[in-house]
Amino acid sequence: MGHVTTAPRPEPPEVDPQFCQDAGEVVAPRSSPPGRLDDVRCSVQALLRGDSPVATAPPARRWLLVEQPGPWGRDALLESRFDRRVASRLAARARELGVRIQMVRRPGERLADSGRRWAVADTTPGRETVTWSTRESDAELLERPWDGSVGEPTQVPTYLVCTHGAHDVCCAVRGRPLARALPTGGVPADVWETSHLGGDRFAANVVVLPWGFVYGQVPEDGAALLAAHAAGQVALPWLRGRAGVAPAAQAAQQHARSELGLLGVDDLATRRVRTLESPEGGAERFEVTLAGPAGDVLVTVESRLSGEAHRLTCAAVRPGRWRTWHPLSLRVPA
Repeated sequence: MGHVTTAPRPEPPEVDPQFCQDAGEVVAPRSSPPGRLDDVRCSVQALLRGDSPVATAPPARRWLLVEQPGPWGRDALLESRFDRRVASRLAARARELGVRIQMVRRPGERLADSGRRWAVADTTPGRETVTWSTRESDAELLERPWDGSVGEPTQVPTYLVCTHGAHDVCCAVRGRPLARALPTGGVPADVWETSHLGGDRFAANVVVLPWGFVYGQVPEDGAALLAAHAAGQVALPWLRGRAGVAPAAQAAQQHARSELGLLGVDDLATRRVRTLESPEGGAERFEVTLAGPAGDVLVTVESRLSGEAHRLTCAAVRPGRWRTWHPLSLRVPA
């Protein structure tokens, strides 16, 4: 029979009390993301409110990375130097195959460094791969397979830093200094600027492939993030979640990692998500079964709408509410 865990928590990072969340939630670190912004900007306001980024990773498990240097408009695929005759057809193919497209470029927009590269990444647990190829023309992407069967797989982690300023200025101001600072300390890392990742108010945002771990509010030069992944672990203070995993499971994993100190990238795989009877008031409850080192770990989490509405991006025309995640219980094998 299971019991509520009393395992000690790993040593937490130093925090500012104004960012504290409900018991069990990860708190924002004292270090601030790079780049200075006016107080009205969405990422500054999110830090001041202490918005939790937990369980905000996107649903995609398969990603198409398309190298395209130069400026990007708000829609990076359709408003760039990528062949416009191909762009809409490429987007349609991606929708059909369930693939997320990310435009990428080397930090600093070095046009001369462009190799017209492209890659397919699969973040599915147990099948994590990133495979790189080159193209002679953009139209080739309409015909080439996107299953990883062409090109060369890489063993070096791929870091995509959102710098998409035309989508939200916070992403450029926060993301570009971080992208230029990576890699650091000789840690192997293949670093790219990328187009919109979502969660603009959590800039600087980073996704680490092939696992699909998404991070927000990454501070300073990102050295702690690189060091964690070099050790085969997640960087828990800034983890938003894992792409392709249900939000309830992302929230459960976050809580269990914090409580049990299980930080390995393969720890606590999702076995099952079960919807529970929920209380009134718009809350939703879930029981998530995770694979623990000694047996299944059961985590109950609740999702609620935020009490107040705020502008969630700098370009938002009206305030919006969002779902917050709260751990209710955690049981480990006796």
